[in-house]
Amino acid sequence: MSHPALTLYHFPLSGHSHRAELMLSLLGLPFKRVLVNLAAGEHKQPAFLELNSFGQVPVLDDNGTVIADSNAILVYLAQRYGDESWLPRSAQAQAAVQRWLSVAAGQVAYGPCAARLITVFGSPFNAAEVIARAHQILTIMDAELSQRAFLVGEQPTIADVACYTYIAHAPEGNVSLDSYPHVRHWLQRIEALPGFIAMPQTAVGLRA
Repeated sequence: MSHPALTLYHFPLSGHSHRAELMLSLLGLPFKRVLVNLAAGEHKQPAFLELNSFGQVPVLDDNGTVIADSNAILVYLAQRYGDESWLPRSAQAQAAVQRWLSVAAGQVAYGPCAARLITVFGSPFNAAEVIARAHQILTIMDAELSQRAFLVGEQPTIADVACYTYIAHAPEGNVSLDSYPHVRHWLQRIEALPGFIAMPQTAVGLRA
């Protein structure tokens, strides 16, 4: 099956970018990567702001259809190219997926993601505060994942893709996963999926 030209504007160490890249790969979709140099401020230049007025990566261009925001890209790819397993059609299942998309944009973004931003990018967050927040969401996730293989059920959905990267790379922000066996097993299940690709590790806090 041939697909229209897909272009992903990304930054390699952005977990949000990796969400989109991982979903494209899990779906087996060929795509072109365009590096957006965040350090040089390319994401705030007029050309990029035309793609995403918020000035953030990633952005997906699907043959002229432009989708900004990592979670929006996951929804779009699942609906357009995936089968029903990635984004189930029932109201209850969609609500369950949306719950975790909200977690990815909320507790994960302001917990393990923020902790990693301190060590990897020098962001001025309060380390103790965001690390504590990370352990709060990890505790909840570990309890929920003790009951099922993936966040919504026994099959992976875009909820897992949305939450995976910053949880997997939490140790880079000095957030240990040692106390969360069910979370660690969940990460391994995602990493075993056909088409899985990893985000590059940084030099700090590498996960074994």
